Amino acid sequence: MNRMLGANCECIRGMDSTETLKLMREVGFDSFFSGASTYAGVEKVRKAGDALGMTLTSLHAPFKGINDLWTHGMNYRPLYKRILECIDAAASNGVPVVVVHISSGWFPPELCDIGFARYDELVSYAADKGVKVAFENLRLTGNVAYFADRYRKVENVGFCLDVGHEHCYTKNVTFMDIFGERLLATHIHDNFGISKPYEENTDIHYLPFDGTVDYSKFMAKANQYGYAGPLTLEISNGTKPEYGEMEPIEFLKTAFERLERISKL
Repeated sequence: MNRMLGANCECIRGMDSTETLKLMREVGFDSFFSGASTYAGVEKVRKAGDALGMTLTSLHAPFKGINDLWTHGMNYRPLYKRILECIDAAASNGVPVVVVHISSGWFPPELCDIGFARYDELVSYAADKGVKVAFENLRLTGNVAYFADRYRKVENVGFCLDVGHEHCYTKNVTFMDIFGERLLATHIHDNFGISKPYEENTDIHYLPFDGTVDYSKFMAKANQYGYAGPLTLEISNGTKPEYGEMEPIEFLKTAFERLERISKL
């Protein structure tokens, strides 16, 4: 199965994303996602991608302070408004998917009615805008499983499989078996897994094959559930000293070659 191959367009530190896109296209990438969340920011990268024949497949919604969505009071409002703005930017620029976090950390607030109401509103708002929401797996399997059940009949809700998170937070869980055919996006990177409960600093976002992720297992599940969407790296040349010593074009060429290798598994 031929799938688009992409990466986050902010993957070269200190380089404008539009310049990064030119290098990405040069080495072979045909798609990308962005952490831009304002209309101006998204329009900028979308137009740059259009000019290069690249597809902006998704946006990553802001997530700093995401646990506030599960607490009483008004602390959640600034982030909530930024997520709405990201959905608006996606709709205005023809971006089909916005990736959204559910919670953060090993011990986030418990799922509760006040949080469900806020997420229900986000999902409904996105549906009205013609945008799909892809909830991303992080540390807590139960949160993802609950959302899979809660929104099982909601057409604009799906999931983003972060392969690195699956490996370093929930090593024995196969998230594809939870949301299967509802996969909308992928985040692909590498790490060395988790060696003890509640371990921190394991999500290191190395290039594929620089850690211990089993990509053959990932691709087998992608094929099993008929995933035809993009395979997308979530990387940075700042995550490892050796990456920073490489020229940006060399780093991106290596990244593309490794993603292409995964696509052929």
